[in-house]
This record gives sequence, C-alpha cells and structure tokens, in this order.
Amino acid sequence: MIEQLMKVYDELSILSYKGHFITGNFMLKFTKMEGLGNDYIYIDGIHQNVCMNADFISRISDRHFGIGSDGMIVILESDKYDFQMRMFNRDGSEGKMCGNGIRCFAKFVYDHHLTDQTYLEIETLGGIKKVWLHVVDSQVQSVKVDMGEPILKTKEIPCLFEKEKMIHEPVVVDGKTYDLTSISMGNPHTVMYVDDLDFDIQHIGPQFEKHSMFPESVNTEFVKVIDRQHLKMRVWERGSGETMACGTGACAVMYASYLNGLCEDHVQVELLGGVLEISYENGRIFMQGPAKTVFEGSIEEGEFQ
Repeated sequence: MIEQLMKVYDELSILSYKGHFITGNFMLKFTKMEGLGNDYIYIDGIHQNVCMNADFISRISDRHFGIGSDGMIVILESDKYDFQMRMFNRDGSEGKMCGNGIRCFAKFVYDHHLTDQTYLEIETLGGIKKVWLHVVDSQVQSVKVDMGEPILKTKEIPCLFEKEKMIHEPVVVDGKTYDLTSISMGNPHTVMYVDDLDFDIQHIGPQFEKHSMFPESVNTEFVKVIDRQHLKMRVWERGSGETMACGTGACAVMYASYLNGLCEDHVQVELLGGVLEISYENGRIFMQGPAKTVFEGSIEEGEFQ
C-alpha cells in the first residue's frame, strides 16, 4: 500500500512553492484586470517568481491561445518607495508607464492586502507616480494619479524633430501631411486632430508607430474635439496596436489640446472603453478613473515557454 502511494506521489511530481502546491510545472497565479477596457495580466512578483521574457509575455497575452490581454504588469518590491511596477506590452517589449495599468496596480496591492494605505508612491521606468485610492466597502473603486510634468523637449521624448518642441508641426506620414504635437508622459506620444474617428487605424497606426521621427517608436492619438470640456480619441499603442484606452495617451491628448488652445484645464477624455477625468494643475497632469478586476486564475508557466 505504501509503495503504491509512493508511486502515485512520484507520478504526480507534487512540489511546494511558497505555500502553493503544484503538479509538474510551476503554477503561476495571476489576476486579469482592466481600466476602461485596457486589460493586463497582473502578477504578484513579491511572493512568486515571474518569467519576464518576451516570448512568455506575448504567449500569455494572446487572445486566442493565452489568457488574453494588452500585456503583463508585475508587482515588485521597491527599495525606496511603496512598490515597483514593471509593465510589458502585448509583444513582450517593456514599456515605461501605463496610466490605466497603474490604477489597476494600485487596486491590486490594496485588494490583495499587500498594503492598507490609500496613498501610495509607485516606482516605474517613467518616474515615481503618486496615487490616491478611493475605497468603498474595502474595495478600490477608482484611483487618482499624479502623472507628473509633461515633457515637451523633443530630445527627451525622444523625437528627431529639428525644433526644440513639436507643437502643431506638419509631418509627412505615409504620403500625407499631419499636424502633430508630441509629448512624453513618461512614454512618447504624438497627437493629431481629425474630423471623423471612423477610419482604418490598422493601416495608419503602424505608419506612425514605426516612423523614423521616433527612434523608440511612439504611441499615437487621433482626437476629435467635441467642446472645450470634452475630447474624444482613439489610440494606437506601440507594441500593442489599438487598445480600448490609454491613460498616458489621454493625458497627452488633454495637454496637447490645452497647448493648442482647444480645451480648458479640466476635461473629460472619452476613449473606446470609457471616460477619464484629466486635469492640468500647477504644471502637473492628474488622471482619475476606474479600475476593475475581471477574474483570477493560475497557469502552468512551462506551457507558455
């Protein structure tokens, strides 16, 4: 009897990893979250090891053969701040910042009891972000983020434009001239205005993303001005394509529109996935919007490598 039990034990290859019992390959726990439909796979990298190579990320992000998402975001400890956020696009490339992502990140650490604080400072490749959590019945409902000072100097975006700033400047893309305003919100953006948001973004989006003007590629926002308090946009994100929403993109759109005299200093920015409140206060951009958990689960990490 004991020999039979030992045989079963060997066949199952049961292992224990930091309190989680798994069979065969390591079971990686994840949470699928979304901010206005901009969805990422969130993984606690404090209590489990996380593979962060491009192939693994692109496979779990695949909407047909993986979990399905715009990319992966990992929660890590920080030496100086409350937490560190690493953010990866759907193609596995690492991004500097994600506005919708950081709101969900803040909800994750609070809802999973990694903190009980409603004010956090989070380390990202795009700088330190300060966030305020709005909590109802012990669950985070919305998050306000200090997105920092927008960057206009072309060298810092980076953008290979001949002038120090690129505000409403004509640039030829795919044989057509567009008036572009380029900004960094910790990641590069270029903004243009259109009369109609019904167009083939799958064709024109990659033309902007890979344009030689932007050595690190660029996120591109197409904007229709509804009125001075309401902007409507679509976004093509570098490394991910069109997404339902982009928080840093909404911030870039607000500030570009403010610079071009098209809006006030507090606006609603409407994206495919919903509305964000964006304001410009004392030289800094603030963003407020929802964060939601979709589902939780676990995967055999080895199946996606």
